[in-house]
Amino acid sequence: MAEVLDEIIETAEDTQKGKFLTFYVGKESYGIEIKFVTEIIGIQEITEVPELPNYVKGIINLRGKIIPVVDVRLRFKKEPKEYNDRTCIIVIDIKGISVGLIVDNVSEVINIEDSNIVPPPDIKTSFNNQYIRGIGKVEDEVKLILDCDKLLNDDEIEIAIK
Repeated sequence: MAEVLDEIIETAEDTQKGKFLTFYVGKESYGIEIKFVTEIIGIQEITEVPELPNYVKGIINLRGKIIPVVDVRLRFKKEPKEYNDRTCIIVIDIKGISVGLIVDNVSEVINIEDSNIVPPPDIKTSFNNQYIRGIGKVEDEVKLILDCDKLLNDDEIEIAIK
């Protein structure tokens, strides 16, 4: 029985390998591994929590589960933007904790082979690559592949959900 379960889990992981949910923040196109994504919801009322970093907008109640919400635009030190009908919250699971990522709009799920993902350039400019795991080459475009584990450190997650 355990062997069958392991095989099912391995098969599920294989079907997700190389799949990325793409979205936009400003003009930049980002990708996040589909294995981290649990759902995509429209923007909703966010309850502010005092003394959080400005990019942690607060918390939402998603079907009885309290989820901290991060504005990716602010996390990447971009200008704030009014939310609209294209603004979405991508709910991801990081280290067993659900976190919502507010993005300008969601694009599509695409396949990017490992051979088409290169490390980010090692340059010290306004391009902040500490959250970028790699750069995916897709036809004529590039997709900045996020490193989910670095979007929020453990302390910020703990503060937001307490």
